[in-house]
Amino acid sequence: MKYLFSDDRNTMVITTKKILQGKNKITFVSHDLDDGMWQFLDGEDLSEDTAAIVSLEEICLLDDTVNEIADLELGYEARREENKWNYCKS
Repeated sequence: MKYLFSDDRNTMVITTKKILQGKNKITFVSHDLDDGMWQFLDGEDLSEDTAAIVSLEEICLLDDTVNEIADLELGYEARREENKWNYCKS
């Protein structure tokens, strides 16, 4: 498995249960400016019922293409469109 993030492998990130179950793909990633938290989401509404917290390493194991945005700076987000990541400031 590729791991290109500078954060520790056991850094906790927010994702969705559907992503963990393989039902949805990661289509949106944010690297929050205020607390440095990573979010790997699927474009659906996020709630306490749908959210999950896992390690950054687990996200990379589920979808190693997220390594393409390992350099995403604090305060930025990326959206996957047609298998390409587009960056913008959040």
